[in-house]
Amino acid sequence: MIKKSILFITLFTVGLFSYGQNSDKAKALLDEVYNKVQSYDNIYIDFQSTLENTEADLKQETNGNVTLDGEKYLLNYFGAKQMYDGNKVYTVVPENEEVTIEDVNEDNDNVSPSKMLTFYKTGHNYQWDILQNVGGRKIQYVKLIPIDSNTEIKSVLLGVDTQTKHIYKLIQTGNNGTKTTITVNSFKTNQPISSTLFTFDEKKYEDKGYYIIRN
Repeated sequence: MIKKSILFITLFTVGLFSYGQNSDKAKALLDEVYNKVQSYDNIYIDFQSTLENTEADLKQETNGNVTLDGEKYLLNYFGAKQMYDGNKVYTVVPENEEVTIEDVNEDNDNVSPSKMLTFYKTGHNYQWDILQNVGGRKIQYVKLIPIDSNTEIKSVLLGVDTQTKHIYKLIQTGNNGTKTTITVNSFKTNQPISSTLFTFDEKKYEDKGYYIIRN
């Protein structure tokens, strides 16, 4: 019995040590990604997004793109446009001919465009996951488990290109079974951008007859 107890304790200790090493490896890789992102003046990402929920028989696919400059962003997604100028979020929906102007919701569990490449820095436990070969590129996955048990997000898988240290894929799984997958098709940095790219022209939409909603 004593020998079995010693064996169990040894295996348990080795398991904890291995888990700690994997967690440290995962964090170290994400630190490299973070430092790489922070080194760019701006980033342009063209992506494909899939939203799935098997129980609800839901599957939506779309392409989009986003330009990131610090906290500011311009997102084109599902035929709509969303912009954050550092002060307000502006969402333009041409189909409904309406514009929504609102403050940033810091309590929102969803990953906002401005946080898409840096949200993992805090609030998560990290696990080293699988390595995939995608067209000759080595994509290392890291699993993120939110520390806050009240969040609507169950886990996030981040696929990192081990050579460029850029995020290639994000797979977010919600507690309700909804899975959101974002795959990066193109990742460009330090692009020439207009000084008015993140300036919202409200009059332009008023002249078009758009309904302006202020929250």
